[in-house]
Formats: sequence, structure tokens, C-alpha cells
Amino acid sequence: MSKKIVVIGGGIMGLSSAYYLHKEGCEVTVLDKGEITAGASFVNAGYLTPSHIIPLAAPGMMAKAIKWMFDSSSPFYMKPRLDTNFLKWAWSFNRSARSSRVRQAIPVIAEINTLSKSLYQQLLESGDLGEFQLEKSGLLMLYKSAELGEAEKKVMQRVLDLGLEARALSREELLGLQPGLKEDVQGAVHYACDAHTTPGQIMQRMLAYLRKKGVAIHTGTNVVGFESENGRIARIKSNQGIFEADEVVLAAGAWSPKLSQKLGLNLLLEAGKGYRIDISRNTPVKIPAILMDSKVAITPMEGFTRLAGTMEFSGINHKIRKNRVKAIASAVESYYEGLAVQEKELDQAACGLRPVSPDGLPYIGKVSKWNNLYLATGHAMMGWSLGPITGKLISELIGGKPTSMDIKPFEPERRF
Repeated sequence: MSKKIVVIGGGIMGLSSAYYLHKEGCEVTVLDKGEITAGASFVNAGYLTPSHIIPLAAPGMMAKAIKWMFDSSSPFYMKPRLDTNFLKWAWSFNRSARSSRVRQAIPVIAEINTLSKSLYQQLLESGDLGEFQLEKSGLLMLYKSAELGEAEKKVMQRVLDLGLEARALSREELLGLQPGLKEDVQGAVHYACDAHTTPGQIMQRMLAYLRKKGVAIHTGTNVVGFESENGRIARIKSNQGIFEADEVVLAAGAWSPKLSQKLGLNLLLEAGKGYRIDISRNTPVKIPAILMDSKVAITPMEGFTRLAGTMEFSGINHKIRKNRVKAIASAVESYYEGLAVQEKELDQAACGLRPVSPDGLPYIGKVSKWNNLYLATGHAMMGWSLGPITGKLISELIGGKPTSMDIKPFEPERRF
């Protein structure tokens, strides 16, 4: 396959698409408005999560959002605002948060996550990126109340029914895996099917590999418009010049709707801000965990421990809300003995904008309005986990090959 491909967006979706398209013999150019050193692909928890089978749009989530609307430190925060696109998205999110939709989504989410985890392993074994952290110690869902524990055990049963590995741990069993937990931590569900990585490490090595192989990476490049011919996008206009393309991949994360509007597409997608705090000193954390009551994640990465979490819908901005950062730190301190977040670590907190579709499933596929436009965005909290499989699916679509899985659930023009 010898085609000229322009990928818009240099996050994990864009770089993964470039990687697999290059492997297929395409001439690939990546355009990114930043320097590809920050954002959601760099500040996430690094999880590869076949166990995360419940989409963000689940029953009861909108009720929680309304309850927490005026608490900007809450785990799931929607800033009140009169914005037509946001209101349409919120309405569609609420419609998607039905038990029947969740049941349909569960096997799809499990399949795509499992495929992507195997592709991370293949990436490591290929040697293309050199050595990188890919640890398979699983993920702990830690709880302090019996109610939360029982709720997670129900999810665990669904995970087991899908053939994935998981087990419930008593406090004594838990302490055998993860010592140093406070006395009120009652137990956990251990999802041994999951793994974790250090995102920045992989992003840097992916960039280096692509550049070495001749993929053109243009940073500081804002796309300002498009030129079309006979129902195809022929050229992409930017502040750094014009780029010709046979095929175009839109993988611009939370900025995808603004670009899609220039193409006459109304893409329902909102920016969901997440925060991270990095601790570059010894901590008691041995196994990645999610603190169930606060939805905070903690991950032992290569050379540091990362605290990450919250979902904030406040539009496209990089404002650091100190109360949200402190809420993450407080949650972690309440679970682990001797783990206190220092003021300088709080001051160095960063954020990223996750692209969230109304039903929590990504947009992967070709759009009908244009003969050569493919979307790879909208992955919500599963973005890091789903990078490689998204890139591979895009390369298969452009190459006219059978896709690794049925992608109908990810149809960009699906109804909500």
C-alpha cells in the first residue's frame, strides 16, 4: 500500500496510526499543534485495562454529575455552562447511560482492550521502541466500605464471565500483595488481566522510532482549513504550509470537534480534564490501584509514582484547579501509610484533556461525507489502553483489509 497519509494529532492515537500505516508502506506525515511533550497521552495513569468493561456513560452517572455540579473538587465534575454543543452532548450522554446500552458495550470494550494489550506486548517484543515498562502485576480496586466492595465484586463476575482473570481479596490477602495500607481499607478486587506502563517513556520512544523511519513529524502546526476535490480532502492548510494527502486521519483528541466543524461534521465530543501528580521518591506502592470512593488511580511507573484521576467537564482549557489536585493527594494519603504528598509535588501537577464521546466508546472509522477521512478519537478514559489497536484498525481500514474486530460499535456517525 503506497499512499500519502496525513495524520492530524500527535497523541497516542495519532502516533499509533502513523506507526501501523508506516508498517504498511505508506508515506506518513503527522501534524500536531503542540510539541508532543504534554497532554492526555503523557499525564494518564498508564493502565492497560481489559477489566474496565463499564463505559463512562453508565446508569446513575448523570445523577452524580448533577449532585456534584457545584462541588468543583468532586471526582466527576461538570461545570455549569450554557453551551449548545455541551448541552447536546450531555443530553446524549444521559440517553446513553442505560442498562441496555451498557450490556451491549461490555463485550466490545473487553475485546478491544484485550487486543490492544496484546499489541503493546508485540511492540515490546518487536524491539522497535527498545525496552520500555510493561508490567503485568494487575490492578487493585481498593475499597473501604462493604457496599463498594460488593458493587465491585459484581463487576468482577462480569469480567470472569468474559474469560478474564480476577479475584476478590480479603484484607489479609491484600496486604500480602500490597503492604502499607491503612486500617480502614477492607479489601480489594485484583484484576490480574490488567497491566501498566510509563506513558511518557513510550511516547518518546515512539516519536524517535517514527522520525528515524522517515515519518514526517510537524510540531507547532495548527490546522486552519481544508481544500477538497470531488468529495475528497485534497490538502490540509496550516500555519506551517499546505500538506497534500491521499487519506486523512483525524486523531486530534479533544480538539477533533473544532476541526471536524471545518469539514461540515458535527462531532459530539467533550473534553474531560484529568490531573496527575508525580512523586519521584520511594513510596509504598507496589501494585497499581484505583481508590474506589474517590476514583483516584495510583501507579508505580519507571522512576516515580503517579497519582491521577478525576473527570472534569469545563471546556477546553488547561486551568489547574488546586482543590481538585489536593483532593487527589488527600485520597491517596487516606489509603497508604506514610505517603504524604509534598507541596512542591502539588505545585508541579499537570492536566490533560481526554476526548469523551456521549456513550464512552471511541469514534473509529470512515465518515460518509468524505471519501478519504477517518476518525480516531473519543476514547474517554481508555485512550492510553486503546492506542495501538486504534492505530492498527485505522491502517486496516485504509489498506482495505479485514479489521481485527468488528468496528460497527465505533461508527463515527452512530446515533445516541
